[in-house]
Amino acid sequence: MTPMDTCREITDYIEYCESHSDLINEDRKLLIKNIVKPLLNRSDVFFDYDTFANCMAYCEKNYYPLFLYQKFIYAFVFMYVDDTPLFSTFFIEMGRGNGKDGFMMPLMNFLQTPLYGIENYHIDIIANNEKQAIDSFDVVYDMLHDNPKFKSKFYVSREIIKNLKTNARLRYNTSNASTKDGKKGGALLFNEYHAYETNDQINVFTSQRGKIRHPRTFIITTNGYVRGGPLDEMESVCVDILKTGINDIGYFPFICRIDSKEEVDDPNSWIKANPSIAYMPVLKREIEQAYIEMKKFPSKRPEFITKRMNLPERNDEVTVASWENILRASYVDGDEKKPRTFDVDGGDCAIVGIDYADIRDFVSAGILFKKDGEYIWRQHTWICRNSPTFEAIKFPFNRISTAGFEDFEIIDSNSLSPDMVVDWVFQNYIERYDVKKIVMDTYRFKLFRIAFERNYLAIETRSNPYGIVRMIRRQGSINTLTAPLIEKAFSDGIINIGDSAIMRWYINNTSVKVDHYGNKQYGKIEPILRKNDGFMAFVAAMSVEELLDVVTIYV
Repeated sequence: MTPMDTCREITDYIEYCESHSDLINEDRKLLIKNIVKPLLNRSDVFFDYDTFANCMAYCEKNYYPLFLYQKFIYAFVFMYVDDTPLFSTFFIEMGRGNGKDGFMMPLMNFLQTPLYGIENYHIDIIANNEKQAIDSFDVVYDMLHDNPKFKSKFYVSREIIKNLKTNARLRYNTSNASTKDGKKGGALLFNEYHAYETNDQINVFTSQRGKIRHPRTFIITTNGYVRGGPLDEMESVCVDILKTGINDIGYFPFICRIDSKEEVDDPNSWIKANPSIAYMPVLKREIEQAYIEMKKFPSKRPEFITKRMNLPERNDEVTVASWENILRASYVDGDEKKPRTFDVDGGDCAIVGIDYADIRDFVSAGILFKKDGEYIWRQHTWICRNSPTFEAIKFPFNRISTAGFEDFEIIDSNSLSPDMVVDWVFQNYIERYDVKKIVMDTYRFKLFRIAFERNYLAIETRSNPYGIVRMIRRQGSINTLTAPLIEKAFSDGIINIGDSAIMRWYINNTSVKVDHYGNKQYGKIEPILRKNDGFMAFVAAMSVEELLDVVTIYV
């Protein structure tokens, strides 16, 4: 076994990225910082270097020389924890023309061989159209068909390639997904993932993965024009992994794209989306020609940016704050992950915010302080274990009660009780601090009213303007008023949420839309699986933040 931190193919690529920082996009920098480097010193990971070396030798001898970044990615295919692949899904996104088939197909062919050594390790190439599938398949077909030394080792036809010793079959699939159910494969290769509009066909194939030892999925694609589909969903999950380093699902995201649309006009930045430029002069000439055409024919601009630069030409909803500012709200030092703390007294003024969208889903309550020019927010979330979407949500609930995952609880019931929430708020907030207001919107207010009044918490009405519980009647108006304040507070670094993974998740899941009057409204980047309850509770509290400026005089 070779230690991972002495594997030349890994260390050489890390050194290249660090010495050519201006040529590497932010996604790959985060991959090295948050995924690769922490992995190198893990003692529980077995790196099968011998098989990796055999793979490189087989591919380079029979196919093509491997580029530096390709060797780097190959290495992580052969890492295991308890004989289970450390990375079960490889997501590789790069611009058109970077040699995706020549990169992936030699590896697929190697996995069929006795050098890898798993019988019946069948490999399915999955594409939206027959030409894509056959183009990939033909890389292996052409090599084996024209090479006499493989005549006794492989059965080769236009539909299937089978290793005669391992019985591992390579095949391609393009027809209706419903006819493919029941296949037992070792590896799946999805080609041009951007073309899928739904997960229907994808799910049929991935549902069969795991019935053969060492199951893996490889996704290699450019960007595309289908929005809100599987590619956007996959990108969203992978970007969260890269930013947070939280990777319980075992994805290896290798994303190559320019960092901003301004870089479209900087030829030195094109390599960020096209890592093969350094090795393929013909690719560079192709991109230069496509750029000239784009300048002459503006209608070609979306295709150039989307397909060549891997950055969709679209008007994205922007998140509430940059990931850097979200981390700054959690940590004093983002690199060392030293949490921001707070020191408040029992007599300090506070506001409580509550967000409760669905009794079978999530509910969040939090408390807001303002001290020394800083907005301090601490929240608590209740999650319904029997929610219809619980299993599909991409958040590591299994890390509950560990550092950064201590401010939520999972309730094993069919719904979340308002009494449970209000009782918790009363005991942990009302009895401990000088709470000026409890604020929530109208959506579930009737369910809460009885619970509030049972705890002698008066409702604010026209006849009782001093009631402690305020109901927000027009959420849109509140968003319009609070959005500029919250945006500036994040920018100035004066929001303190502590080390809360779920609160960071909430913030990063929230979009800001600007209407035609210039007003800002909050929404969800993805309406079902990316929750933002904790952030909306924060918005509710911030709607009356001026009450925190009351000066308390101690006698």
